[in-house]
Amino acid sequence: MKNSILKTVGGIVVFLLVSCTSYSDTVFLEIYKPTIPVLLHKEINPVIRLDLTRKDKQSYTIENISLHFAGTTNINDIVSVSVYGSNEKGMLDTGALKAVSPQTGNKINFKNQMAADRDTVSLWIAVTLKDSVDLTHKIAVNCEEIKTSQGKVRIEKTPANPLRIGVAVRQKMQDDIHTSRIPGLEKTKDGTLIAIYDARYESARDLQGDIDICLNRSTDKGLTWQPVQKALDMGEWGNLPQKFNGVSDACILVDNVTGEIFIAGLWMHGVLDEKGKWIENLTVDSANWEHQWRRKGSQPGWGIKQTSQFLITKSNDNGLTWSEPENITSMIKKPEWWLLAPAPGHGITTKDGTLIFPTEGRDAKGETFSNITWSKDHGKTWTTSNPAFKDVTECNVVELSNGSLMLNMRDNRNRGNTEVNGRRICTTTDLGTTWTEHPTSRKALIEPTCMASIQKHEYVDAQGNKSHILLFANPSSHSIRDSLTLKVSFDDGQTWPQKHWILFDRFRSAGYSSIASVDNNTIGILYESSLADLVYLQFKLEEIVKE
Repeated sequence: MKNSILKTVGGIVVFLLVSCTSYSDTVFLEIYKPTIPVLLHKEINPVIRLDLTRKDKQSYTIENISLHFAGTTNINDIVSVSVYGSNEKGMLDTGALKAVSPQTGNKINFKNQMAADRDTVSLWIAVTLKDSVDLTHKIAVNCEEIKTSQGKVRIEKTPANPLRIGVAVRQKMQDDIHTSRIPGLEKTKDGTLIAIYDARYESARDLQGDIDICLNRSTDKGLTWQPVQKALDMGEWGNLPQKFNGVSDACILVDNVTGEIFIAGLWMHGVLDEKGKWIENLTVDSANWEHQWRRKGSQPGWGIKQTSQFLITKSNDNGLTWSEPENITSMIKKPEWWLLAPAPGHGITTKDGTLIFPTEGRDAKGETFSNITWSKDHGKTWTTSNPAFKDVTECNVVELSNGSLMLNMRDNRNRGNTEVNGRRICTTTDLGTTWTEHPTSRKALIEPTCMASIQKHEYVDAQGNKSHILLFANPSSHSIRDSLTLKVSFDDGQTWPQKHWILFDRFRSAGYSSIASVDNNTIGILYESSLADLVYLQFKLEEIVKE
């Protein structure tokens, strides 16, 4: 409100209009702006949370919330803005819609009367985007004013914190698939992006279960994705239900010489009991379950009733069609090993044309290890290496400047360990016959024990010079799978300078990721997000390497 006052200036009486804003002394506001993506094809995208706390026990009414969008690249990217309540954990409650407004300009006022009868009321502001939006754009929502029946709430200025726009590639129950997990991302020779994953039809649980390896293709650098395809599906092989013929943990590899694409997956036929004995007479109603990594869920030998099987399917048309699976278990698995499996994500083609899958397994004692499996003849035959290290599993491989291979491994010793924590790193110059632990091993790249991704990105800089960097993504935490962060190394993994770290998803999720080089100036990441099963994000090179 405005009041007039009298003031004498040089003996002359003048009227001055002054603003007398009535602020509440009993209601206080905190604004929480988490770093999370705003997703295409997802109706409800939380962006900021408004926490209103009362000093006394008196109920009040929220009468107006005024928002503005300074920092948003293009206001027309937003279709609507909503207000939701929150659940007991402080996250957005989709069943507690308070108000919704179409996006009509740079400001929005919500004048809905909202009763506040708790000590702290948490309201989420959420947005819905158009179906097609430039992935380099960002969204920022800011709280300008809140009026209550107790007066206006004082608002401390907060940074805009513009949020990235991503694509919800896979959401829960999409295509009647309960959960899509374990991402792999790769670019084919013609520039098509292929996203692979476990299609877990009945539950989010790992093998054994009704699981196929599925994929989606994108021909426009990840903005849109074509319908789901099956790459590895063993159906009712051996007269067992699909729930006892699951295929999981896929890895995709593009032969940069021939253009042929390989997808490897682990097939589990039937179930072994806790003593490693094949269970007979399984039916669709059988509830038996065991995991190949648990107890004796996979055993020495090559037979399908002894050990999980290593399958490969191929495509010669940029992922449009796929061959019948080839079982290469007896070619690459030592018979005394309990298990040999692809490590999820993607493989590489080296400068001399060698194809390399990152792999993992269990040795003659059942202990876990990481290694590589390679081919010198474009996938006709495959050879597996010696283990790089023990008590490690999911791994990714890159070729360094000197031609050696670096294996970046999930290490079980890191789980919850805040004193000694970091990815296990080993290198080899002889395709894994011998391995050397890297100086940074368990001294950099902290993890809560989770799959991570590493990628060598080769590019031409603004001066026309060829260069390369290593990129790494994982939950950057000692104990919780949150704070997904992209990191860069300019010296073949010797250092990962923190000033270049990019946090891209603050909230907790399953946390797996896969990085691909989309083009000279663009990096893509497919990852298990806090907001959808699988999300695709882009990062521009200049943002990653800027000083």
